[in-house]
Amino acid sequence: MTDFFPYSRQAIDEEDIAAVVSVLKSDYLTQGPAVEAFEKALSEYAGACYAVVFSSGTAALHAAYFAAGLGQADEMITSPITFAATSNAALMLGIKPVFVDVEGDTGNIDLGLAGPAVKPKTKAVVPVHYAGHPADMDGIRDIARKHGLIVIEDACHAIGAQYSGRKIGGLSDITVFSFHPVKPITTGEGGAALTNDRGIYRRLKQFRTHGITREDFVNESHGDWYYEMQFLGNNYRMTDIQAALGTSQLKKLDAFTRRRRYIAERYSLAFKDNPYFDLPPERGYAYSSYHLYPVRLKDGYKDKRRAIFTQMRKAGLGVQVHYIPVYLQPYYQKLGYERGLCPIAEDFYQREISIPIYPAMGDGEINSVVTRIFEVFKHL
Repeated sequence: MTDFFPYSRQAIDEEDIAAVVSVLKSDYLTQGPAVEAFEKALSEYAGACYAVVFSSGTAALHAAYFAAGLGQADEMITSPITFAATSNAALMLGIKPVFVDVEGDTGNIDLGLAGPAVKPKTKAVVPVHYAGHPADMDGIRDIARKHGLIVIEDACHAIGAQYSGRKIGGLSDITVFSFHPVKPITTGEGGAALTNDRGIYRRLKQFRTHGITREDFVNESHGDWYYEMQFLGNNYRMTDIQAALGTSQLKKLDAFTRRRRYIAERYSLAFKDNPYFDLPPERGYAYSSYHLYPVRLKDGYKDKRRAIFTQMRKAGLGVQVHYIPVYLQPYYQKLGYERGLCPIAEDFYQREISIPIYPAMGDGEINSVVTRIFEVFKHL
């Protein structure tokens, strides 16, 4: 039977298992000290003042938009080459996503188009660090300063990545991470929002727990048991079980990232100047975490993508496509978004295939992936 290589997967070791077991034997399974420990470790790692962890990356995005003060009738600029959660979480608050086209090679938002997209109702710009490659944050900050916008980084692919020598996580008003199993580190499901603003930090924490607080009351306290629900929040809490796993995983993140980058380097050498597909670039300012290794089919192969994808799967390669432009989803088309809105993004989608990359891949497995991919193209 042919070995199967998924496009990504978690890397769990005995240290991770021991961390989880220790919580299972403790007094707190949720709302305990492991959550605070993970938040502290995250903020220190990323160079941010505060971190708040959530039950998912989607929950963290929802909380980030709320904590930033965005709401009904506001607009935000973002990329269509992303998972639907980036804009879905905005719609939950009545925010209108304004999709701006992408760079044809990185898949990140095209800043030459982002500036002109700013309108009176625009309140935020939400760059997506596609595949772990940071967007041009200097350019994004220039746009934000010029127009008075909040910057919320969707860095769900990019924990461990760096921009101009600084780790992603402490550069903007809010940065959001995801800890789904295919991401650079995992808590099973989970997410985080990082910020340097204490007011935003407090709103994030409160939104995570139903809008409830035990300080800064509106009314007079009735006693030590007293709490207040001051706005409508959600139960978006992460458990201590997940947080313990996250803290253990975080210790290995830099090693995971180095391994991903090593695999990417091996691929780039093996596939250099191949006639079938283009390779992901890395800008001079970027240190990619290579959450994905997205190749883009050249002209002549683009129209055969479905057959190529099928044959790769049959060859034991768990390839995937990232992503269908969000506004092409039926729900968004019902909202009035139309095909052709972002032609570069649509072309990117028609060419992209994500091939296997994850830290546990050995050199033999890397070689096997390369061999199988070449075999697929030779036998088209």
